[in-house]
Amino acid sequence: MIIRSLGVAVPLAGSLVVGGAAPAPADVAPGESRAAGLDGELGRDLDAALKDRRLKGAKAGVVVRDARSGSVLYDRDGGGRLMPASNNKLPTSAAAFGILGTDYRFRTTVSTGGGNLYLKGTGDTTMRAADYGRLAAAVAEKGVKEVKGDLVADDTWFDADRVPDGWEPDDLQYAYAARTSALTVSPNADFDAGSIEVRVAASRPGRRVKAGLHPATGTVKIDNRATTGPRGSSPTLAVKRRNGSGTIRITGRFPAGAPKARVLRTVERPTLYAGDVFRRALKAHGVRVAGETRRGRTPADAETLATRTSMPLSRLAKPFMKLSNNVMAETLVKAIGRKVAGEGSWAAGLPAVTAHAGRLGADTSQITMTDGSGLARSNRVTPRFLSTLLGNAREQAWFDAWYASLPVAGKPGKLTGGTLAKRMRGTAAEGNVHAKTGTLTGVTALSGYVRGRDGRLLVFSTVFNGYAGSAPKDIEDKIAVRLAGVRGS
Repeated sequence: MIIRSLGVAVPLAGSLVVGGAAPAPADVAPGESRAAGLDGELGRDLDAALKDRRLKGAKAGVVVRDARSGSVLYDRDGGGRLMPASNNKLPTSAAAFGILGTDYRFRTTVSTGGGNLYLKGTGDTTMRAADYGRLAAAVAEKGVKEVKGDLVADDTWFDADRVPDGWEPDDLQYAYAARTSALTVSPNADFDAGSIEVRVAASRPGRRVKAGLHPATGTVKIDNRATTGPRGSSPTLAVKRRNGSGTIRITGRFPAGAPKARVLRTVERPTLYAGDVFRRALKAHGVRVAGETRRGRTPADAETLATRTSMPLSRLAKPFMKLSNNVMAETLVKAIGRKVAGEGSWAAGLPAVTAHAGRLGADTSQITMTDGSGLARSNRVTPRFLSTLLGNAREQAWFDAWYASLPVAGKPGKLTGGTLAKRMRGTAAEGNVHAKTGTLTGVTALSGYVRGRDGRLLVFSTVFNGYAGSAPKDIEDKIAVRLAGVRGS
């Protein structure tokens, strides 16, 4: 063969109670706490943990609720509006489950029409080079040998805005701040979509290092200025990409005999990156494209040749939440926007996420979302909001899948313990605490679930802002471990 935009109403601000949840105490003054219904010393123990000198001058909010009744058991500055870091992924993921559904899948299709070949994406962050290879093989099996026209990369399922408001320009070369597109490539099994792996190996001392890209692509260039240093010398390797550039510069020295280095850097044009990876796969399967690779829109009458669907959201949520994948968060926000308003944008998706939290009984006056992941420092939320969301999510049909996506304290494995794999080992919290972490400079958060010694399930949210020095995650752990030891009053 030869080929020649439904609106969502936002609830009124205020405390909406569902599932028997009690309103948070409104009379707790800043710096004071309220404890009720707990064992006699717990309130004092939590207060003592929060008097740590590293929190002097910081803002610290902690709320503990009984998961079954929703009643507030402990509240210290729980109404303070704080930067949540990746705890922002809690409302984002809850909305994804509630609006898109546990069986939601992203779809990538290859179609033909008008002499062109069309590659259309809907935001699948799990697409790797091998997946594009399988699509190419399916095209070849259809008898396609040559494409007379162009290879058109269609990313129009989402808008062309790649970076949310509030992201720091200095972050944009790193994989945690990759650009969002409906058509992209992940270089690894962690699904760091929109990034590419730079591989550096030593050669002989004094000579240029060996450098390559994975997956191979012509949309990213390497400017290799690094040299191989003497065996045993200290490495000074630097791998950088300037914003707006498609070139990655490698400088410094890399010692002879050192293991190969692998560094992730973002790509400037994720859509064309995907198109180029697919084009190379087509060539490998005997399909020649005569024209160029460009962005465009798939005609409505195009004939579908091959389709690839992602794992369902119920499975995708594990790498998303346990590894705290920012690009997945932003992609889900746009997918939500596409579903509720016919527009794959942050402007459409973020209000829908907030509205969904309101339907779960959380007070939407207590949250401001400028992205879905929490990387922006302009996000604000209260621990009371997060604890209400966590408590009332238990009433939802999708709760089991959501709960399973949370990192588990002290349990090894990326897709089990996740970001909590090395924390709280050997304590009553190990294997017990299921919670979302959050980290930015001067920000740390931990919110989730823990079962006390008396068998009671507790919901907790701990958010610290503005502390000096390294993140006091040990204080978060101390609080969670203490909650794991709760006994009835």
